[in-house]
Amino acid sequence: MRRLTILACLLGSLLCVAPAAAQGPGAAQAPTAARGPATAQAPATAAQSPDAALRSALTRTMRAAGASSGAYVLNATDQKVLFTRRASTPRILASNAKLFTTAAVLGRLGPETTLRTSALGAGPPGPGGVLRGDIYLRGSGDPGFGSSAFVRRSYGGGASVEALARAIRAAGVTQVTGGVVGDASIFDSRRGGPSSGFRPSIYVGPLSGLSYNRGLARTSGSAFQKNPPAFAAAQLRIALRRAGVRVAGRARAGRAPAGAQELAGLASPPLARLVAITNKRSDNFFAETLLKLLGARTLRSGSTRAGARSASAFARTLGAPARLADGSGLSRGNRASPMSVGRLLDRVRGEKQFDAFYGSLSIAGRDGTLRRRMRSGPARGSCRGKTGTLSNVSALSGYCTSRSGDTIVFSFLMNGVSPPGARRLQDRMAQALAAYRG
Repeated sequence: MRRLTILACLLGSLLCVAPAAAQGPGAAQAPTAARGPATAQAPATAAQSPDAALRSALTRTMRAAGASSGAYVLNATDQKVLFTRRASTPRILASNAKLFTTAAVLGRLGPETTLRTSALGAGPPGPGGVLRGDIYLRGSGDPGFGSSAFVRRSYGGGASVEALARAIRAAGVTQVTGGVVGDASIFDSRRGGPSSGFRPSIYVGPLSGLSYNRGLARTSGSAFQKNPPAFAAAQLRIALRRAGVRVAGRARAGRAPAGAQELAGLASPPLARLVAITNKRSDNFFAETLLKLLGARTLRSGSTRAGARSASAFARTLGAPARLADGSGLSRGNRASPMSVGRLLDRVRGEKQFDAFYGSLSIAGRDGTLRRRMRSGPARGSCRGKTGTLSNVSALSGYCTSRSGDTIVFSFLMNGVSPPGARRLQDRMAQALAAYRG
């Protein structure tokens, strides 16, 4: 009977469907027209626009981050907001505070600016190269000044005390009748930030306008230099002796007198390089030092408070309000909304220092604090960002270049979370942004 039915179909060109009982698991389904209206609709996911699909994916992921988290995503190419979730509520920033610090430092001081560490005297050396009185080592807030070995190992190069000693000898100085005085007066004397009661901590070595090897030294059982300018002066005294310059007096902290003349000096790498160290490594010492520098240069007060005030004012000019307490994000008093972080990231794109700012951010799967994250998938090499971690806090903000070629600005600020789990959620969302085809 079945053979006769098939033969009739072939001869009559009829549309025939075998009985259900005759279809095996691998048999082809009936054409759509034979299924009726109930099976004619396409799946809902296929009908979604790219924007709707992205919103759906981000909503699911952010739901897992909890009610104390927020997100903001902007297609900066056409200025279209793609996603928001509690985007206007300020959150603890953690190291995303460094975005505000470094944007202000580059914007106010310029990416090509360098910081000069100088040796000064009351006058030029006299006959026989004798310098009467003290020699003054004056810092200008270079966080990378130190020994040549330390500078080379830590930063790949920079101003070193040995190079400065050689420059002093090349200036004709062979003998100093006084001592070496370390001048750190560009900054105040507070050695830490507000999170540690302004004392040094394991997260930030002693802050100083004249620091040496980040303020780290194993002396008297302590990991920190107790008097950074005096310690730096002592290291210059040793380096001078090795360079062939005799120094009669001791090393101490003090202040260069008005009218002191520069004998020699060394410049730091440009601020663009110092900012890159700050952001790619999430370096708290550099961030806090640069914030004090910002206060010293813009408000004539080398303090954390003045620097935070200056950085906040710069952010407001970009329409990105933030409450800043320090430069690194160690304080839980640093707060801004995801929308505000997003606006900072978007509007700094129109500033002349943007290339330096953008280049300072970690590249997903390649370098900085993102080198071990997003090592595969569309986000690898296509997203750049600044991470942030404190107890129960995790953040990731930055830029992704999507598959459609658009620049996507994003800020994910997660509070009340487990940082390892939150990082996985952030990576999943960044992958979705990089895969977006708007």
